[in-house]
Amino acid sequence: MKTVKLTTTIVVMLFISLSTMSCKDAKKETSEKTSHSEMNHDSKNGHHDDMNSESNTVEINLQDSGAQKIVADYMALKDALVATNKDEAAKAGKILETSLKSFDISSYTTEQQKELKDIIDDAKEHAEHIGRSKMDHQREHFKTLSKVIIDLVAITGTETTLYQQFCPMYDKGSSWLSMSKDIKNPYYGDKMLTCGKVQKEIN
Repeated sequence: MKTVKLTTTIVVMLFISLSTMSCKDAKKETSEKTSHSEMNHDSKNGHHDDMNSESNTVEINLQDSGAQKIVADYMALKDALVATNKDEAAKAGKILETSLKSFDISSYTTEQQKELKDIIDDAKEHAEHIGRSKMDHQREHFKTLSKVIIDLVAITGTETTLYQQFCPMYDKGSSWLSMSKDIKNPYYGDKMLTCGKVQKEIN
């Protein structure tokens, strides 16, 4: 009888011991899962933050590329005038007008936005006229357009070196921008192709 009681007691104690251990293991496993889940959540949040940061960078790059697109379209227009190609100049003027309309100025300061708005409005008007004018009028509008694009670059900066060039002969003196130091005059084309000088380098 004593043996039976002793055996029963041992079995009960073993059961209690095993139950306690299982409970601890379960708590440990739950704790590990929670910790792992939290780590994953933090990791996801970290990744999300990285994504946000990446999005901001992309947005800033897009802003920069908007200004660079305007400069590139302006250069295409300038080259068409150098070649005295009315149709290409008209086409380039229309493309430039579109780029100016889609240029997002929201990343600039309030003061810069005000200046840029005025610059873009002026530039759009001249680009539009170039898109539907004869060569002589295209060149007249290009003179004023060049002034406002120079003002735009002064605010936005440039990813590539630009050269502000000057022709003393056209309309009492006229400036333009180029990506090359070599003078190729958009106001006279091959009539006076090399008339002019570099006024300054813009970086």
